[in-house]
Amino acid sequence: MNTSSSERGVSLGMPELPAPAFPDDVRARLETDAREIIARYPDSRSALLPMLHLVQSEEGHVTRTGMRFCADVLKLTTAEVTAVATFYTMYRRKPSGDYQVGVCTNTLCAVMGGDAIFESLQEHLGVGNGETTDDGSVTLEHIECNAACDFAPVVMVNWEFFDNQTPASARRLVDDLRAGRDVEPTRGARLCTFKETARILAGFPDERPGAVAESGSAGPASLVGLHLSRGEAAPARVVHPRPGPQDRTTHEPSPAEHLSSHDAPQETSASDPSHPAGPAAEEGE
Repeated sequence: MNTSSSERGVSLGMPELPAPAFPDDVRARLETDAREIIARYPDSRSALLPMLHLVQSEEGHVTRTGMRFCADVLKLTTAEVTAVATFYTMYRRKPSGDYQVGVCTNTLCAVMGGDAIFESLQEHLGVGNGETTDDGSVTLEHIECNAACDFAPVVMVNWEFFDNQTPASARRLVDDLRAGRDVEPTRGARLCTFKETARILAGFPDERPGAVAESGSAGPASLVGLHLSRGEAAPARVVHPRPGPQDRTTHEPSPAEHLSSHDAPQETSASDPSHPAGPAAEEGE
């Protein structure tokens, strides 16, 4: 039996109109920045990744207008630009919050409590994966490995690290972000908005006084292998055994307390039957 195009969900309407251009003053400003970016590369098309960050810093996500601008300036087709913008998850395709809160739910972080953190934040914020709070401040998402397994479970905000998190510390973190309080990552410079972060990723300097000096370097746990390779003895450390169910007491950390997942397995671990985490939601749920 044949089915109509409408029954198959196929649209036979007018094709999508070309994207509108940026206002003249915005385009002039972006063109000045674009020339600086393009000058860094022997081939202009190599500038596409930072150019996408540039247009993202203007609107908070990569719009059709932004992709059209990149295509015009770099002499590419919009199809070529769209193929790149849709491949990398660091480019947002829809409006999002000032703070992108990403919870790592890859293997080690999930085992150490990442699934529990993500589930807790979804309930606390009232949003699902990839969704933004009503006040427009926080977008929550589960993300793949952040290459910080030695500090698991890890949460990132605008690509800055918040290490050794628990559901309680992650809830305090997003509450502070929504309240406009100063928030400092475990490693790296103090937070700025997602638009400001995108401009830095486009290759422009962080002009906040002292921010560059705050960037720091690798954390102590990441440098253990380097010290051992140099023959430097690691300090002795006693890891207490996990208490049995009859010995376990619930401890809610204070705001000033910074728990470390290296001292002993945390009670937020998804591997602990008495603290089940459950699987993270699938993409789009």
